[in-house]
Amino acid sequence: MSNDSSITHFLLLAFADTRELQLLHFCLFLGIYLAALLGNGLIITAVACDHRLHTPMYFFLLNLALLDLGYISTTLPKAMANSLWDTRAISYSGCVSQVFLFVFFLGAECALLTVMAYDRYVAICKPLHYGSLLGSRACVHMAAAAWGSGFLYALLHTANTFSIPLCQGNAVDQFFCEIPQILKLSDSDSLREFGVLVGSACLVFGYFVFIVVSYVQIFRAVLRIPSVPGQHKAFSTCLPHLAVVSLFISTSFFSYLKPSSISSSSLDLVVTVLYSVVPPTLNSFIYSMRNKELKDAMKKLIQWTLFHQR
Repeated sequence: MSNDSSITHFLLLAFADTRELQLLHFCLFLGIYLAALLGNGLIITAVACDHRLHTPMYFFLLNLALLDLGYISTTLPKAMANSLWDTRAISYSGCVSQVFLFVFFLGAECALLTVMAYDRYVAICKPLHYGSLLGSRACVHMAAAAWGSGFLYALLHTANTFSIPLCQGNAVDQFFCEIPQILKLSDSDSLREFGVLVGSACLVFGYFVFIVVSYVQIFRAVLRIPSVPGQHKAFSTCLPHLAVVSLFISTSFFSYLKPSSISSSSLDLVVTVLYSVVPPTLNSFIYSMRNKELKDAMKKLIQWTLFHQR
């Protein structure tokens, strides 16, 4: 295979050689995918249908649920189909589309998580200015900026990745088309795409610093609350969110910027699952199980659905 123009398809990583283990992986991913669909779908429907949840915090949460659905739907369905039908193939155009969509949702989610941290900071540390700083127009602009930044990241990375000649075969050592694994198929040093990755990593690191600083200010404000139950409620809501954000960003950093000398198939697979599968599934449960208003809206939605089905 002399260059990328002769590649018509790629071969993704096979989870197992035996049929039983392939079906086990299919069932495992199917359960995770259905949990993500259910959790995020309930959040989207509850926020959209309940007028009491038409506030900035829930508006951003609805956008996060939409991103999580797109994020996990970009990778898991194809992986499940390959396990079920005992194949590894993905078309060239399918691989390009997967890279574009994955980077799009990844970049947009990083930006939106930063916006959500700012929303919580203003709500807790500057409550008197909340209405003026986070009006409906400002919220729409911030959400649009998050989605737009994801689109620009995806366009840039996809164009750079697939403009590099791929001369080392067509076997991608991952269960979806991931940029670092595709770059391994090139016989060049890929300095241009590596430079783009480093630049994006610096931007994402800036997001992470902003999120951490915002939560430090939030925790300082919470510790001044005289009510112990109030402190417990704030910490129980913020700490799981910060933990998932840290897992999401740290593992994606490691996956894209780790030295090739410490790379291995098993390590790459574990790290990739941690940033591509776990956060979109956990986010919905963290936000819904820790939020009384959202739980009440979901209960009413489920009761209304069951009542009208009878």
